[in-house]
Amino acid sequence: MSDGFRSGGGPLLGRGEECAALEDLLRGARGGESRVLVLRGEAGVGKSALLEHVVTTAAEFRVVTATGVQAEMELPFAALHQLCMPLLHLLDALPEPQHDALGTAFGMRSGPAPDQFLIGLAVLNLLAQAADEGPLLCVVDDAQWLDRASSHVLAFVARRLLAERVVCLFAVRDSGAAEVLPGLPTLEVGGLPDGAARMLVRRVVPGPLDERVRDRILFEARGNPLALLELPRTASLGGYPAAPTGQSLAGRLEDGFQRRLGGLPADARTVLLLAAAEPLGDPALLWRAAATLDVAGTVVDDADELVDFGERVRFRHPLVRSAVYSGATVRERRQAHRALAEATDAATDPDRRAWHRAHGATRPDEDIAAELERSAERALARGGLVAAAAFLERAVGLTPDAHRRAERAFEAARAKYLSGAPEAALSLVATAEAGAVDELRAGQAETLRIEIAMSAGETTVAPALLLDAARRLAPLDAAVSRDIYLQAVATANVVLPDWGEIRRIAEAALAQAPPAPDDPRITDLCLDASVFYTRGMAEAAPLWRRVIAAGLDETVDRAARLRFLWAVNFAALLLWDDDACHELAELCLRLVRASGAHAMLPAGLTNALMQALFEGDLAEAAALDEEARAYAAAAGNRTTVGVPTQLRGDLGLAVWRGDRNESEHLADTIEKDATARGVIRTVEVCRWARSVLYNSLGEYEKALDAVPRGALPDAGGVPWAPLELIEAAVRTGDRDLAAEWLARLSRAAQASGAEWGLGLESRCRALLSEGEEADRLYREAIERLGRTRMRPDLARAHLLYGEWLRRERRRVDAREQLRTAFEMFTEIGMRAFADRAERELLATGETARKRTVETTDELTPQEAQVARLVRTGLTNKEIAARLYVSPRTVEYHLRKVFTKLGVTSRHQLEGLG
Repeated sequence: MSDGFRSGGGPLLGRGEECAALEDLLRGARGGESRVLVLRGEAGVGKSALLEHVVTTAAEFRVVTATGVQAEMELPFAALHQLCMPLLHLLDALPEPQHDALGTAFGMRSGPAPDQFLIGLAVLNLLAQAADEGPLLCVVDDAQWLDRASSHVLAFVARRLLAERVVCLFAVRDSGAAEVLPGLPTLEVGGLPDGAARMLVRRVVPGPLDERVRDRILFEARGNPLALLELPRTASLGGYPAAPTGQSLAGRLEDGFQRRLGGLPADARTVLLLAAAEPLGDPALLWRAAATLDVAGTVVDDADELVDFGERVRFRHPLVRSAVYSGATVRERRQAHRALAEATDAATDPDRRAWHRAHGATRPDEDIAAELERSAERALARGGLVAAAAFLERAVGLTPDAHRRAERAFEAARAKYLSGAPEAALSLVATAEAGAVDELRAGQAETLRIEIAMSAGETTVAPALLLDAARRLAPLDAAVSRDIYLQAVATANVVLPDWGEIRRIAEAALAQAPPAPDDPRITDLCLDASVFYTRGMAEAAPLWRRVIAAGLDETVDRAARLRFLWAVNFAALLLWDDDACHELAELCLRLVRASGAHAMLPAGLTNALMQALFEGDLAEAAALDEEARAYAAAAGNRTTVGVPTQLRGDLGLAVWRGDRNESEHLADTIEKDATARGVIRTVEVCRWARSVLYNSLGEYEKALDAVPRGALPDAGGVPWAPLELIEAAVRTGDRDLAAEWLARLSRAAQASGAEWGLGLESRCRALLSEGEEADRLYREAIERLGRTRMRPDLARAHLLYGEWLRRERRRVDAREQLRTAFEMFTEIGMRAFADRAERELLATGETARKRTVETTDELTPQEAQVARLVRTGLTNKEIAARLYVSPRTVEYHLRKVFTKLGVTSRHQLEGLG
């Protein structure tokens, strides 16, 4: 049985446009390009027939297939393993980290849980490796039932394909299932045209058929090929009942299949139920299970139109499987699962055995619950967080002991929360709290409840709730308590708008927290340094320096450093330590890439991007922004996510370039989203970005209005905010406000003792000074900032000094400073500041000499990124890993780079750098 109709082995009836679109995919792959398409439509509309058509048309293609099965949705990477199994002989050709990640995901080797993006990159390169031998066709049917791990990886791969000669074709039931494989090219498969539908009915029922019955069949089928094949069968058997009110077409078809099943012998129905409950389709396993129920010799020939008992047991349509399983009683289904569990080898497939045992259980059973818990541990080791959560949730219901049930409920709740199911997590938290848990577990459960509430946007009450949870845990586990106290302070700094509230949270945390151990962790150092919020930078500076030293210490645990590098970077910014900021930005990316912890990559890229902007390397910043976009696209996200105090790359680049329209649009968009989520610091960062923009344009009133007036005693809520406020306030005549904020900046700069901070203090103090004092301070600022990496700040010092000199009528001296500022801003690419310098230079009577800066504007962002990475000496494989593409795609971009830049070798390209 098929849900389409082929005439004499030719094209599908009524599917000319769809077949043409599919054949175009194959042509693209034959020409060297990869193609992806998702077929969406209701059950029975003909998606599987279209897949079969492609497979028969792709004679010279290697074909690999997978089918999503509802019963396997909780088994991690089940569908992915099915798809990749014929290609696993190519596994050794992958880079070692990818080889190990995929082997671990498939249970072929042991090791730490692999990062999902590393698995995605491994699958991408595995497909590309296979396509080197000839074009590859990957066909995935019933993708709505893929396990989530497989679905995410396949979506990742599909988005990154470009030049590998791979076609990925998916079929998804129901056009409304947009959450499955989102953002991929889609073809909606509708019903057959009326003429083709009538022809199909005539072929199915060649004999006489009452015209009114035929018209009703056509009306109810709505062109659905499976309905057109199945509904006439009811009519030909002697009647055609009206469709029940409100019943879907799929439901009616399923009812029809159940009526046909009802005519089979009881033993045959039992065999079909075993097949429906076991998605592997392994005939040997099926008949072993049948033997335990004494139906092994049952003849099922009468069901050959519903099930194919070949090398693999395969239902002719998923609705048949559904009809078989849902038509059985609960007792019959449990009996089938127990038989399958008994027939499944515990050594080779323990997780399926555990799952079948769980579905066959009639009462709580600790042995089964413990087996499910072990399956959850194996799932976590393979990176299957969703599966682990499912195993644990099932184990909770089967655990007889109340205390043990509460323990498992908490672990299941955390897994559910981390896997993106907060409502289910809350329900399990309630189960945990209702059980016989000790105070430590109760406190951890409450902390998890707070985290879930924060993820839902309930942020402003979170710091106080975290304080309460930390206080409860203090006598039970000092380390956990201190970590939660630090979380309370960090959360307060993100979500609370008022400095007084932040200070109260910090004061409570420092007063109530257990003392730090003799050998403090990074978290302990960060919590102690929170004295910054209560007593200011002078007292906090030595503590922040210890935090920075721990962050840079190679002997400190890598995982701990990764988790808290945001705090270390924050410390370096507060201390105005440009060398530490630079080193930390590089370290964070190096640790993330070495560990494969790609979930932390957006924050690492944002740190590095900000550092590149502050150092005036806009090309590097743009390349990092492009890498962040590549990650976001690979992850299926439209935006880059970083920690709240960081600047999104596209906004930072727009502001530095002086692009008013783009900057204002992005700031509006990001502020709106951050306000809705209650992330106050992100709003302040956007306002600071606006103030930089308006100062660069010379619109000082707007800059003064935009700059955040926040919270911290020694600096603004954004550390760099005082710089913009002081300049804008002086230019608009509010010298008292400028002096107030200069005092804040001065305390921070003096406590830091760093050239960057001291140079900025001198620059701002010069704005409020006159005569020889102002002259001395401007020169001091230039001298100090000249010893740092921060070229934009140095250029601004030259600009401000030149503007002051011009107003002092020292035109010759002014020209020297303004010319230097203009040339620096032009070289950096900060056009608005360069224009401001040029206007001042013109006012001195000198015309600025235009400088031409080598650009690669003709390159696309992807091509520019590849060119930049080639210049750093990376190989194509290393670039591919960095950009989440295959080496063949890197080669594709590199050929275009060579053509556009008129070079023929990597050596020549490196010379252009």
